[in-house]
Amino acid sequence: MSRNSGGSLRFVKMHGAGNDYVFVDGRDLDLDWTALSVAMSDRHFGIGSDGLIVALRSRPADLGMHMLNSDGSVGMMCGNGIRCLVAFAIESGMVPAIQSAVRVETASGVLSVTPSLIDGRVVSARVDMGEPRFGAADVPFDVPGSDVLRDHPLTVEGISFEITCVSMGNPHAVAVLEDPVGDIELEDIGPQIERSPIFPQGVNFEIVNVVDRSHLAVRVWERGSGQTLACGTGACAAAVVTRDKGLTDDAVTVSLPGGDLGIEWPGRGPLVMEGPVERVFEGVWPI
Repeated sequence: MSRNSGGSLRFVKMHGAGNDYVFVDGRDLDLDWTALSVAMSDRHFGIGSDGLIVALRSRPADLGMHMLNSDGSVGMMCGNGIRCLVAFAIESGMVPAIQSAVRVETASGVLSVTPSLIDGRVVSARVDMGEPRFGAADVPFDVPGSDVLRDHPLTVEGISFEITCVSMGNPHAVAVLEDPVGDIELEDIGPQIERSPIFPQGVNFEIVNVVDRSHLAVRVWERGSGQTLACGTGACAAAVVTRDKGLTDDAVTVSLPGGDLGIEWPGRGPLVMEGPVERVFEGVWPI
C-alpha cells in the first residue's frame, strides 16, 4: 500500500489529536527524506502536515521509525506519530494485526505500543513512553551550575515564565501558568524559547493550566514544526512536571487544541500515554 512504483511514492496521512503526519513505507527505499518532508509537509504546495514519518526495518524491534519535522529536521520521538505509525504498519501488513504489542525502534530507544482495533482498524493506542529525565545532559540545557532545571526564570516579550525542563526522548521546557493558555501569543513567544541560547539543540515549549488534579489544558510550540494542535511527548512533559510539583494526581487528561490524551505517571519509572488514531486520506506522491 505504500510501495514505490513507477516514480511514485504511496503515502497515508494520519493524525493523533490533530498532530498530523504523512506516513510512508521506506523499508526498501533510499530517498532524500529531508527534502521530501519539507515538500510533503507544506500546507499550501504539498500534502500539509507537521512532518513525515518513515517506516523502516529494525533488528531489535518489530518496526523502525524515522521521524522528520516539517522543516526537514530529524525528530527524536513523537508520541502521537508513533501511535499512527503502528496503525499504518498494521493496516499495511508490515506487522500482524493479531500482535498485542508492537515494539518500535525510535531515535530515543525502543518503545512498546499496544493498539486497540475495531473491525480491523486501529482507533487508539497505549504507548510505554519510557522514563522522564530531568538531567542537564538529557534535555540538554546550558545553565551554569544547574544539573536539573526547575522553575528557571525566563522573560520573553515582556512576559515572565518559570520553566521546568524534562526529556521525554526529546527536549521540553514546561511553564505552568495562572493566565489562560489561550491568551498567550505562542506564535511570538514559542520561536524565541525554542532557539534560546540555553537550549543548544532547541526545545519544545509547553504552556499549561492546571484545571484540576486530573485535568490539564496545554498548548505546544513544537521544535521544528511550530505551533501544533497536539504533541504527545509535550503532553507527557506537562503531566510529569505538574505531577512532580504535586499539582496533579498519577493519572491526568491533557486537553490540547486538537483533542485529549491520557497520561499515567506515578512520580517515578516509566510513563504511559493513551490517545486516538485517525486516518485522513491516502495518495501517491511523484518522485
